[in-house]
Amino acid sequence: MRPWDERPQDKEDEDDFGPSRSELRRNALDMLKLAGQLVELPPSRIPKLNLPEDIVDEIGRTRKVTAHIARKRQLAYLAKMMRRHGDEAFADARAALGEDRDRQRQEAAHMHRLEAARERLLEGGDVAMGELFDKHPELDRQHLRSLVRQARAEREANKPLHAFREIYRILKELEASDD
Repeated sequence: MRPWDERPQDKEDEDDFGPSRSELRRNALDMLKLAGQLVELPPSRIPKLNLPEDIVDEIGRTRKVTAHIARKRQLAYLAKMMRRHGDEAFADARAALGEDRDRQRQEAAHMHRLEAARERLLEGGDVAMGELFDKHPELDRQHLRSLVRQARAEREANKPLHAFREIYRILKELEASDD
């Protein structure tokens, strides 16, 4: 073993040198992303997030900037101010934004389920309609059958899809009444 390969085991090796440069950069980019999300929120939601006063004021100033590069610079300044406060000051905001994403996913899944049910009605014919009538005997059969016929005709003729949308509304109301 060469002498320069040896590392002395003393107090210096046990010292914590703090976060690495890469970790600092990741944290700064996360804060910049959070700043962008906060600026995009509706102004009425900001007071509910328990943010520091100076950050709320800076969010308002950042919203007013419209030029691309100036807005980017202003967002960077906002993120810098947010880093001075630390992560714990923004725990409520991160939680609220996370809940929004979950709710958006749930709403999208709900919409896709309704669209799939509408497609089953249009493609499945009497079998799909029979299943729907079994689940919802109060449903106006004649009206729904005419809407399905209209939706098929609109789709084939490349006309505006009024009946198509009306079927979606009916399915949405039925699901809301089930809950």
